[in-house]
Amino acid sequence: MYCSTFTFAKGEYDDQFFSLDNAISQVAKSIDGYAGEEAWSNTEDGLLSNTYYWHTMEALQQLISHPLHIQAKQQQAKWLRGYQVVISKVLGTYGSTGMQHPLAGHAMPLDAAIGR
Repeated sequence: MYCSTFTFAKGEYDDQFFSLDNAISQVAKSIDGYAGEEAWSNTEDGLLSNTYYWHTMEALQQLISHPLHIQAKQQQAKWLRGYQVVISKVLGTYGSTGMQHPLAGHAMPLDAAIGR
C-alpha cells in the first residue's frame, strides 16, 4: 500500500482549475488500485492537504503519468502559491471502528509490517 500526500498553499482558482481538478479526481478513482482519499485544511496557516491511497506503486504511477495530471502540474503556478508532494509506503494501519477511513478495510498490523 502507498500514499501520495499533496500539500499546497491555495492561490486563485478559476473555472479551468475546478474542471481539471474534477477530471483528475475521476481519473484517479477509475484506476484499478485506487484505495481512497482524504483531505485536510489547516486554519492556522491556510495550507490544504490531500492524501490518496494506492494498492500498488503502478496504480499511483498511472495517475502521475496521466496527461491531465501532467497538464495540471505544468499549470499549477496559476492556482497555487506553492506545493509539496510526499510519496510513502504504508507499513501498517490500525484503529477503532468509530469512524470511516479509506484504509479501514485494509488493516495491516503494524507489528507484522515492521517485523516484530
